[in-house]
Amino acid sequence: MRTPRLALSIPVSEVLFKPLFRLSLNARLSPSIQRKLLDASAFAIPALPDQVIRQITLAGRPTERITVGPTHHGRAILYLHGGAYTVGSARSHRGLTTTLARAAEAEVYVLDYRLAPEHPCPAAVNDAVAAFRDLMSRGYAPESIAIAGDSAGGGLSVATARVLIDEHEITPAALGLISPWVDPAVRQSDDDTGNGATDIVVNGAWSSQAADMYLGDGDPDDPRYAPGRGDLAGLPPTLVQIGRPEILFDQVTEFAGKLRAAGVESTLSDLGRLWHVGHVAAPLMPAANAAVEELGDFLSAHLRTSEAVFT
Repeated sequence: MRTPRLALSIPVSEVLFKPLFRLSLNARLSPSIQRKLLDASAFAIPALPDQVIRQITLAGRPTERITVGPTHHGRAILYLHGGAYTVGSARSHRGLTTTLARAAEAEVYVLDYRLAPEHPCPAAVNDAVAAFRDLMSRGYAPESIAIAGDSAGGGLSVATARVLIDEHEITPAALGLISPWVDPAVRQSDDDTGNGATDIVVNGAWSSQAADMYLGDGDPDDPRYAPGRGDLAGLPPTLVQIGRPEILFDQVTEFAGKLRAAGVESTLSDLGRLWHVGHVAAPLMPAANAAVEELGDFLSAHLRTSEAVFT
């Protein structure tokens, strides 16, 4: 395992990052201001040596193509960032996605899908499905493309895979889900953590507001909105990661049980005290780096190589 040049412990990182998340993920602020604050925070995370970030488009949406070291592997990860479907971007998640590209030895494509409230469900799902198919048009076979995402992006990963399988007869190579928000219709309490600790990232007021924005006039039982309520059979091999101090702990562990019951080859990884998507601080935190490396190793083991042509 590669050790970050700086080595913040989890307790120290909580002290440093909690004020940032309390400021930026605040229901009293407009989504546009939240987005700017979250993107600005990314400048605190150092770049990795040999990382290459290219700005491209997939299915008409802005996308970052990320590699570390070799710039072509013929293996792709479509990464769907978190942010409760209302905030987040390729920029805000670079600490995670660059570390993932290195760990998986793959090209990571970070899609800036459309966000609510401007674009409620199913806009994000439609963008992600179209981006996956665009990667196929560039020469990647389905077994050479995994889908990964965190929080809302984890739920979006499941919804995207379901549409690809059901409507296009395409099965991704694997799913990598970090604390997936698979049922936004369930209102989370700030006390819903796995060990009684406080979630330093997500709060109930903010997540509930975002869930309403993403739903719009839709149906809360729509599996594109709440994939945890839909059919899970036939999904590809799936890794689910969750930390104890997360308000999504119960929802995620229940979802992992549903995957097993549906016959999906799946693994639930307990990240202990790591806070919600602490992976974004992987270049600074050994615990976060280890979590991303676990994710990268899992996805790499399920990816085959294609003669993809990058354009």
